[in-house]
Amino acid sequence: MVKRLQVVLDAKELAEIRRFARQQRMTTAEWVRQALRVARKAGPTGDARKKLASIKSAALYAFPAPDIDQMLREIQQGYQEDAPE
Repeated sequence: MVKRLQVVLDAKELAEIRRFARQQRMTTAEWVRQALRVARKAGPTGDARKKLASIKSAALYAFPAPDIDQMLREIQQGYQEDAPE
């Protein structure tokens, strides 16, 4: 079943969307549908409660870690070693 969605935009924003659609040789409606599909795919996935439970579980452990200055030095050193000569 197909449903209609009405979105209220100001004139400037609508003109910009129409311009983008024309540049890609598609209708404004198709451009908006594609933009919404991309946004849906980029959105968060999974159950937020499950993610929070994983974080809480991981926070129970105390792993050794250097101080931030040492970590930053090691990261920078890794970049320098990976740099092409």
